[in-house]
Amino acid sequence: MSDLRLAKAGTIEIAPSILDADFARLADELAVIESAGVSMVHLDVMDGHFVPNITIGPPVLAKLRDCSRLVFDAHLMISEPAKYAKAFVEAGADHITFHIEAAQKSERLIDRLHALGVTAGVCLNPQTPAEAVENIAPLCDMVLVMTVHPGFGGQKFMPEAAKKIARIREIVGPDIRIEVDGGIDPQTTPIVVSYGADTLVVGNAIFSKPDRVAAIKAIRQAAK
Repeated sequence: MSDLRLAKAGTIEIAPSILDADFARLADELAVIESAGVSMVHLDVMDGHFVPNITIGPPVLAKLRDCSRLVFDAHLMISEPAKYAKAFVEAGADHITFHIEAAQKSERLIDRLHALGVTAGVCLNPQTPAEAVENIAPLCDMVLVMTVHPGFGGQKFMPEAAKKIARIREIVGPDIRIEVDGGIDPQTTPIVVSYGADTLVVGNAIFSKPDRVAAIKAIRQAAK
């Protein structure tokens, strides 16, 4: 783990998603986004089962940990998050988010993550109602709302899914972070921030641009 933690709720944070980064230059990509003033990076973990794609596992995360002090925000899009959570913590994750649609005994998993020394989050797919996490969201440090179907980068933002952010904010109050992932760019950023999101996962809108630093600046400006 790094010596950094999640920022206080309400502080806008941009979490670049390496799903859209150049995988042949991941260490360089991390250095560039850190130079742009971000403090966290979103690591998309996919197993080819819960979502129709396969990305990275603990060994890759551990190698990245050796070359970065950014907060590692690990998003486990996998079928058995409880089985693998400890491995990702040991590899260097600072925050772990699991899917409510995949987890068994979610409250126990949150307690276990906290006991392992990391912050914990729960995620909702676009079709999952906010009420599905009504009981456990207040136990989390951050709640992630998907505004695309998980599994692939570059998808189109889903406005109806984004509206759940406002309901989640009602559930958790002002002291828990709300993260949003999917189609976030300078046009959609003001929408999700107005609903109460304070953590913006941005992939294609950063890593499809030749100037990553300028792309991050554009998102930051749009969030004001």
